[in-house]
Amino acid sequence: QVQLVESGGGLVQAGGSLRLSCAASGRTFSSGAMGWFRQAPGKEREFVAAIRWNGGSTDYADSVKGRFTISRDNAKNTVYLQMNSLKPEDTAVYYCAGRASFYSIYVRRYDYWGQGTQVTVSS
Repeated sequence: QVQLVESGGGLVQAGGSLRLSCAASGRTFSSGAMGWFRQAPGKEREFVAAIRWNGGSTDYADSVKGRFTISRDNAKNTVYLQMNSLKPEDTAVYYCAGRASFYSIYVRRYDYWGQGTQVTVSS
């Protein structure tokens, strides 16, 4: 089993920054991928960003390109999401997810999920 624990959420004003962390433990997969998703009230969970553990290739949703950066620290089994120029529409619960294969933008393709961390952006 893989356990994922997110941290770093909070309340920030529009234009501000936050960095989320996702620490993986248990049976981690060096050849797999990690993703960040978010879910706002009344909306479906949506893809934000993803990264491969091996090689570090990345993908981003159009809505966050140029503002968010995903990175990983293989030695710490930790993935980060640096969020800059935050907007009120970025308000959501942010989840990290893992899978033992190439990254995907689809929720159903991920096998492991964290508990989520709230990000609130005030206008």
